[in-house]
Amino acid sequence: MTAGIYARVSTSDEDPTAQVEQLRTYCRARGWELHEYVDHGVSGAKECRRGLDALVQVARRRQIDVIVCTKLDRLARSLAHLVALGGEFKALGIDLVVLDQAIDTTTAAGRAMFGMLAVFAEFEQDLIRRRRE
Repeated sequence: MTAGIYARVSTSDEDPTAQVEQLRTYCRARGWELHEYVDHGVSGAKECRRGLDALVQVARRRQIDVIVCTKLDRLARSLAHLVALGGEFKALGIDLVVLDQAIDTTTAAGRAMFGMLAVFAEFEQDLIRRRRE
């Protein structure tokens, strides 16, 4: 298995090293080859980020089997963006592992958890639409 690990910190004063080390340790314990993608000093509210964009491109080329991050908010701040990414990864056959939230789509429980997030995202979008009417 080949993993794309993703770490992000919001400000240039922060250091992503702790995240990267945690991700490396996890992947090495599972015997996975890994490629690192890091965004340093970039808000998670931005959908376009250099490290994330590179990770998504590698995923689209199916050069990785799993994406691993420490927390969901490192990957995306908005639930809609997170669900869109998760949907794309699923369509590509790429699993998602989020260490701190114990989400692992390589397992049935992890897929169920991520599915629940998708339901809540759809509900949120419906509420927003209704408020605009």
